[in-house]
Amino acid sequence: MIAKIAVAAANFAIDKPYSYYVPEIMQLQPGMRVQVGFGRSNRATQGVVLSVDPGSGEGLKPVLACLDEAPMLTDFQLRLAAFLRERYFCTFFDAARTVLPAGLWFHTKQTYTLTQDRSWQEKKLRNPLASQILQILLDNGGEADGQALQRCAASQEEFEKAVRYLHSKKWVETDTEFLRKTGDKSETIATLAVSQEEAMEYARTRPKSAAMQRSVLELMCSVGSGSVKDICYYTGAGAATVRRLAQLGYLTLSQRPVLRCREIQPAEIDGPLVLTEQQQLAFDGLCRQMIEDKPGSALLYGVTGSGKTSVYIRLIETCLEQGKQAMLLVPEIALTPQLLGLLAAYFGDKVAVLHSSLLASERYDQWKRVRDGSAPVVVGTRSAVFAPCPNLGLVVLDEEQEHSYKSENAPRYDAREVALWRGVKENALVLFGSATPAVETMYRAKKGIHTLYTLPARYNGRALPKVEIVDMRREPEKGNGLSISYDLQDAIGDVRQGGKQAILFLNRRGNSRALLCVDCGQTPECPRCNTRLTYHSANERLMCHYCGYSQKASVRCSCGGALRSVGTGTQKVQQELESLFPDMETIRMDADTISATNSHEEILNKFSRENIPVLLGTQMVAKGLNLPNVTLVGVLDGDLSLYTDSYRAGENTFNMLTQVIGRAGRGESEGRAIIQTMTPEHRVITLAAQQDYDGFYDMEIRLRQLQGCPPFGDLAAVTFIGQDEGRVLRGAAKLRDSLRACLQLPEYAQIQCTALGPAPCPVLKINYNYRYRLTLRCRMDKALRQLLAHLLRQFSQDRENRGVAAFVDVNGYE
Repeated sequence: MIAKIAVAAANFAIDKPYSYYVPEIMQLQPGMRVQVGFGRSNRATQGVVLSVDPGSGEGLKPVLACLDEAPMLTDFQLRLAAFLRERYFCTFFDAARTVLPAGLWFHTKQTYTLTQDRSWQEKKLRNPLASQILQILLDNGGEADGQALQRCAASQEEFEKAVRYLHSKKWVETDTEFLRKTGDKSETIATLAVSQEEAMEYARTRPKSAAMQRSVLELMCSVGSGSVKDICYYTGAGAATVRRLAQLGYLTLSQRPVLRCREIQPAEIDGPLVLTEQQQLAFDGLCRQMIEDKPGSALLYGVTGSGKTSVYIRLIETCLEQGKQAMLLVPEIALTPQLLGLLAAYFGDKVAVLHSSLLASERYDQWKRVRDGSAPVVVGTRSAVFAPCPNLGLVVLDEEQEHSYKSENAPRYDAREVALWRGVKENALVLFGSATPAVETMYRAKKGIHTLYTLPARYNGRALPKVEIVDMRREPEKGNGLSISYDLQDAIGDVRQGGKQAILFLNRRGNSRALLCVDCGQTPECPRCNTRLTYHSANERLMCHYCGYSQKASVRCSCGGALRSVGTGTQKVQQELESLFPDMETIRMDADTISATNSHEEILNKFSRENIPVLLGTQMVAKGLNLPNVTLVGVLDGDLSLYTDSYRAGENTFNMLTQVIGRAGRGESEGRAIIQTMTPEHRVITLAAQQDYDGFYDMEIRLRQLQGCPPFGDLAAVTFIGQDEGRVLRGAAKLRDSLRACLQLPEYAQIQCTALGPAPCPVLKINYNYRYRLTLRCRMDKALRQLLAHLLRQFSQDRENRGVAAFVDVNGYE
């Protein structure tokens, strides 16, 4: 038998299914992981079996080992991986890795051993690193772990070169072992194997020295079976006592799988879910669409607080009644705690959660619950779109406009596109939901590609928050040098006196944007990146938010001048609040305060439970949260994302402002919002204050059409990364010239594409790597994807581009 295998060691330039012959004693099926040899050195690597067919194995390498007892990837998941490979310019193995949870994959452990040939001891080797490796192996008794040896080398490439030399001389052998990152957990169960009378008779005849055996048998006669751990806990006996009784035939021991799942605390609900008239109309239409043979896709467009979640829950109920599974995706981990509690109240233990904050073992066990059908409701972030639902009926993407649905790492997939692909292949309804849909999504809804449903009013007729715009240019004239305006200070005081709560939003963590020398004007920069270091007052350090570098903050510049802070971050605002309201407690939620012991859920629970007056945070607090006691929202810098170098700058600003404003007034009390800005007359700011999405869409869609930006065209970025700036720039120019030459050929005449650049990325250097970019104004169809894939392979195989990596991102968000 011949197996076609996607190999982990194959990069994008040489990625293809490789043929291996299957030994007769091995039973392989598509979807299994295997160990194979690859390359001239035949080094061991992982692979995924794509197909197994009859054929001659003459001249082929054998499959070395099968790593799975049963296929981990179904035929459908393999087709999904093929879709990712074709659409997002990645290898088949990387696509397969993305489909499965992280805990299911193996990590490699390499052990290096000296052979019997010790002739190297009499020679002076030209390769000093090879000589050093041999000496370390000799000092360690002839064997050492690969990770320990790699510390001797300046780079991975240098280490591999030395090892290849040692292999060629047959002085060193390498043994590769693949270890699972996490495995199935089980517990030992003891069951009474004889009648109660026989067990009690044996217990009565035991001497005092066997009192523990008697205690165990007495307990087993009353309970019948139980885990060995519990039996030992309640009797004080050891596991050896239980094993001895099993050897004597009085107990039977077996293994039972244990799921590592965190308990979900159900939210308190007021009886059955009752929909308003508007919600019922939307629900009825979606239900009719969901039961069709080809349900297609839909957009639920409703203002903040209109009750979109209630419609989702009723749809999930209907989906489960039809014997199908449902998936609900959210853009932020911060949104899952509230949503999980609500879903647990309606669906109990039928809910599984999948996101990156779970331990690998927890994600694996949740994944198993979804795969075997015991958890028909899946809640999670972007990666949950790959959940192995065998009978999918509904996919909901809440806050669908969020950029976090698009991956920033290879494969650079968009969860919205993956959901649409799954919906078509599995006949499931794909529902996008938002108060501020992406311009592209609303355009497709208006064109009839997505069915449009609207919720124009808040639940139970509650009013939208009243919004005020504060001109921050006037504050210094009033004698206010703080980042909190006088109007917002007064509003916070009123909220506090009334026993209500406020949310303050600033999408910049840290204390200050930078430190500035008052004499020479210099700012401390990251030595690894060409960007300023951000000042963090909590630890008195300057930190780079790109590579993680940090250094202790100094009070003086190298020229001797004093350093003062410029700009405002969440830490500085918290200090200002403590100065303005010394006896008022505030709580901050940003990337600096979130940790394993202080999670999103802990912070939000504390805010609600203890009625803390002010929650200050970044985008984590801007959307999806339902906090009925919040009556005030303050936006501290409404201009922050308005002037970024992206065609989405206006959309991102409008969405963020509208979403955070919508957190106010969701309870019985009226809501109020204050937007602080330096450009109060800007059209995006005024439309957000009016919460007029339709007006913003009409303005934005005309701009997009003039610019040829999505949805009227695509913008693909080809990014080049490497430590040699000149080589990076030359490689980018060379690929651009190759693309332009290909577009002149007759076979590519139908492709619409204009290449701009190369130009430096907004941050030119990150972690010692220079970054340049080609921008392609195009219509990204299959022909252009294939051409770009071909050019990327050629680029990687060109020796002049050694040390330079290139990747394509279509309609990205950077």
